[in-house]
Amino acid sequence: MQTFLDYLFVEPFPLPWLIEDIVALLLGAYFLSVMIRRDKEKSVFTLLEFFSFIFLYASIYENAACVMGLYSYGRSLLMIGYVPFSVPLIEALVLFAGLWLLEKTTLPKWLWPPILGLFGMAQDFSLDPVAIRQVFPMSGVTSGRWNWLIDPATYPNILHIPVFNFPGWMLIMLYGSTCILLGRWWYQRSGHNKGVGILYPFLSMIVALLLMISPLSNFLLWLQPFMQKGSIAEWIMLGIHLLIPVLLLLFLWRGRMTARFTREDWPIFVIPTILHLTDIVFALIGGFTEIYWLVFLTSAVQTAFLVGVFFANRRQFSAVSRV
Repeated sequence: MQTFLDYLFVEPFPLPWLIEDIVALLLGAYFLSVMIRRDKEKSVFTLLEFFSFIFLYASIYENAACVMGLYSYGRSLLMIGYVPFSVPLIEALVLFAGLWLLEKTTLPKWLWPPILGLFGMAQDFSLDPVAIRQVFPMSGVTSGRWNWLIDPATYPNILHIPVFNFPGWMLIMLYGSTCILLGRWWYQRSGHNKGVGILYPFLSMIVALLLMISPLSNFLLWLQPFMQKGSIAEWIMLGIHLLIPVLLLLFLWRGRMTARFTREDWPIFVIPTILHLTDIVFALIGGFTEIYWLVFLTSAVQTAFLVGVFFANRRQFSAVSRV
């Protein structure tokens, strides 16, 4: 039976996938518009960082994983090679919304990368279980929005997703944010030289990509060369990647902020919340009951954290204003 999508696209794809792409694109447009309006001078370099992250880092790595036969994606509204544009876009939105939040805190910058990795994993715990279950027939082929090309049953897995996938988000955020912060430091040390400001976003993401494909990643995912992929080391590393950022937040930050949240800071809260809500809605529509617990749990924990940060900020600066 034909749908209106058959008249819009040469290769039609399922309506849920289209809606999810549109949500990501709208969030991207929202983020960029607010960011540019907030600080026009600084936004030039943030834009270069944002697009370098998408096109020189995340999308190249995702395409490499597809070429190597690790996983594949279904068709999308916009594609970068084998990868839907919405995939690296969501990764970029999670990273830059997180950076925006951490800029408001008193946390030292050396703590930012693992905490941003935690934010990435929290988003992924609700995103990926839904994506692999959104399976539809299209163009004579049955495909999920995201398809593992290895048998997850042969690896330690969470809801049919290899365990190492989730720390993978930690590494994407860890390397990306570390290289961006080093690039920003270089730009400041140069006396805000415009040439350095234009150059560092590109160089930083090339370095991040090299780190992502280096032996260091295998060590941080499953302790290679001491352990192998598919071993209990994947569970150990997942625990470490979750535990360390949580402990850093609990013991090294008391919720102190450097500035009051304003209307211009809403992307900090809107982006992760809308992404989680989208996952919840499509998990419910799809009737994917076996993943409800994880999708709802991670969405609730991250949302509760953001709500707590918001009200802690209000209390702090309301108290200051009364003094």
